[in-house]
Amino acid sequence: MSLYDKMQEAWNNADVDAWNDLHHDDFEFTRHQSGRVVKKDDNNPEEMKEFMKAMKQEKRRCIYENDDLLVTHAFVTYGSGDREALMAVYLKKDGLLWRLETGATELK
Repeated sequence: MSLYDKMQEAWNNADVDAWNDLHHDDFEFTRHQSGRVVKKDDNNPEEMKEFMKAMKQEKRRCIYENDDLLVTHAFVTYGSGDREALMAVYLKKDGLLWRLETGATELK
């Protein structure tokens, strides 16, 4: 099973442990809204589970995946009701997600 497929399964099941297992210990996410860097250990498991349940993803797809890179796209609706077309670019290290940056277009 590809890393992308494992991500989708963990997300669909709101399985925070499985989700975290896909991320390298040195994982960093640069948020597109603020540029703030979030590390793997910054996430509160209970808050992450609620976020996974609240964020709805439509037309998810893997654009490209190899041993070094994963690029995804989805239309997302957040718990606030805000909607975005979201592209995510992951760098991989040791077979795990290592770096993430996103780009988004607000949808009205």
